[in-house]
Amino acid sequence: MAERVLEYSRLCKRVMDLDGQIRFAGVINDLGRLVAGGMRPGVEPLETEKDDEMLYMELALRVRMRQEFDKQLGAVNFAMASRKRALTISFKMGTHILYVAAEPDADYCTLPKLILDIIK
Repeated sequence: MAERVLEYSRLCKRVMDLDGQIRFAGVINDLGRLVAGGMRPGVEPLETEKDDEMLYMELALRVRMRQEFDKQLGAVNFAMASRKRALTISFKMGTHILYVAAEPDADYCTLPKLILDIIK
């Protein structure tokens, strides 16, 4: 598992290096726990640590629920939410999820494609 965490940490760093507007890149397990990555140094979080824990658990649940339609529609490549204070994107990676949060004006057209290229 330690080797996988190191691999995920490198992945998060590569994602973070893509764009200075990325605030956070982390890998979440199927139980909603952060296993690698985190906030860009020097960036103030928008939520508390307790809120983060709830967000990760809710994200893991949403990803599982989206799989209900994989047979009919195909697997989800990524899911994105544009919010007033952040752009969030999630990518399923086996039993884990890459969760990325960026500034709200980040380029939502190219950023997911660049991240998908790194994941594959």
